[in-house]
Formats: sequence, C-alpha cells, structure tokens
Amino acid sequence: MNICMVGHGMMGVWHSNALRNLDCCLHTVVGRRTKEVSEFADQYGYRQWTVDLEEALAIDEIDIVILANPSQIHAETALLSLDAGKHTLVEIPIAMNLADAQMVTVKAQKLGLKLGVVHPMRVRPEIVALRNRVLAQEERVRQIVGRFYIHRLRNIGATGYQRSWTDNLLWHHTTHLLDLGLWTLNDPVDALSSWMPSPDSKTGIPMDIFIGLQTSGDSALVCTGSYYSRENIFDFFVVTDQNSYRLDVFKNTFTDGSDMNTIAPEPENCALITSDFVDSVREGRDPAVTGDSVLPTMTVLQQVQEQWDTIHGARVIPGRP
Repeated sequence: MNICMVGHGMMGVWHSNALRNLDCCLHTVVGRRTKEVSEFADQYGYRQWTVDLEEALAIDEIDIVILANPSQIHAETALLSLDAGKHTLVEIPIAMNLADAQMVTVKAQKLGLKLGVVHPMRVRPEIVALRNRVLAQEERVRQIVGRFYIHRLRNIGATGYQRSWTDNLLWHHTTHLLDLGLWTLNDPVDALSSWMPSPDSKTGIPMDIFIGLQTSGDSALVCTGSYYSRENIFDFFVVTDQNSYRLDVFKNTFTDGSDMNTIAPEPENCALITSDFVDSVREGRDPAVTGDSVLPTMTVLQQVQEQWDTIHGARVIPGRP
C-alpha cells in the first residue's frame, strides 16, 4: 500500500507514526510550505513531497490518501481524491455541511472506493463494549454528557504551529462528542435545542456551545464546550440504568462506577483508525467508520448551524466555507 498524506500538522504526525508500524509505503506528503513539508518528509521517511495536491493525486501508484488538512477543505479535497481513484481516509469532520458530506459519500459509493472518517472515539474498546451492551439491551442509557473546553484565543494548534486556518467548535470538537453520543445511543433524535453566541470580536467565530437532544427511546444527550476556558476538559460521561462511565480523553482514564483505569492515549487510539483503514482496503471490507455512518451526526450539526443562522444571520465566518 502506497500512502499519500495531505497535511503535516498534529494529525499528520499521528497518522504517520501509525503508518510506520504497518506494512505500507509512506510515499508522498503534501503541504503548503516547501521548507516545512520537506522537513516533515525527511523526518518520517516519505519518498517525496509536494505543495501541489493535484500533482500527488496524479501518481498512479498511490493507493490511499489520508486527508489531515484544514477542516474547511475536507469535502473539496476528498472529492478530488476520490475522482483520482484513491481510497480516502478523511479527518473529522468529513465536511462542514450536510450536503457536502452526502456528496462525498455518494461519490465514494459510485466509484466503488473505500471512504473512511477519523472518529477515533468510536474505536475505544471501553466505549465499544458499552455500546454492544446497549445494542444487546443489556443496559439502557439514561443520559450522556460530553464536554470540550480549551483556551484558544489565538490561531495556534496543539503542536504550537501558527495555523493558516481557523478551527470550528461546532464542526470539529463538538462533532467528536455528538457523534460518539449518537453512535452509543443508536436511537433517532426526537427533539433538539442549541445555543451558540455571536462571533467573538477577535477570532470571528462563536466560542461557546450547548446542544441538548432527546431520543425516541427517552434518553438525553448534552454536549457543551468553550474556547474561552482556562481549564482543559475533554470527557464523555454516560449514565445507564445499571452504572455510570466516564471517558477522560485528556487524562487517559476510563472510570467504571468508582473504578478508574488508565487507557491508551489518543495518538495510540487514533492509530487503530489508521491501521483499520489500511486493512479495510487490503481486505475489501468496510472501514470501522464509513461515510454513511456519520451522516446522522452531520444531520444534527446542520440543524444546529441552521438554528444559529436563523438567530444571527447566515454568514461566512473564518474556517467555514
């Protein structure tokens, strides 16, 4: 398997580290700045580098493209990759609106190509086991609360790199929590309410969020977050009719009732998605997280965005096409 990596920020690093342990070739890396992308290629052992995505996609021997580039161009570049005949793994989110997500998914199906989306929390063994019990009706979820809080008033990512793009609280970090909640519940949404304030005067984006929904099975899912917080929080709390569970992503812990255990850090967990996608192409099966499977989450995100647009006026904001 010859791999093309598009982007070399934090997720480019995580995927490249995972690929080093797989039976594949780190073929080409695509970046925006020649100095940085060439240094990355040397560091991780890519055969070549380029600042031209179409040049990379034209290389016949490339089998898989991993899109770890800015969120607002995920859909655009996924369509280019699929049109070039490449199996494509897209970082979360698959797109920044429902229509584009559907377009990417339909394109992959039409061309008979594998399309995976990086939702690493779905492959956490602890959450997989809980969901399996829910599906088997061994436990019933009463409520789920997901929280994401960091301090991000400057456009600098987790690696300390000055970004050329702006992150989006709704269509990125909240997407992790919302998707995991909907996937765990596996139940249609009956009612939805949300709140995001006006854009911050410095960043140009809404910096806080609340989403509350009720399912047809009378369970509740609440997702909250803020880019103003001075404390970093990224957790997922589930209350069932039998127990409670807390996944703490930043602290690498999983609490089952009162029993807390250390779990794999997120880079190692994300590697499960990377390796699964490579294997899915080799084996001719669906990847762990398909494009189709994230459309329910994209539907709710679109509804939340439209609620905000109705209140504040639909507009172009930094990081969202």
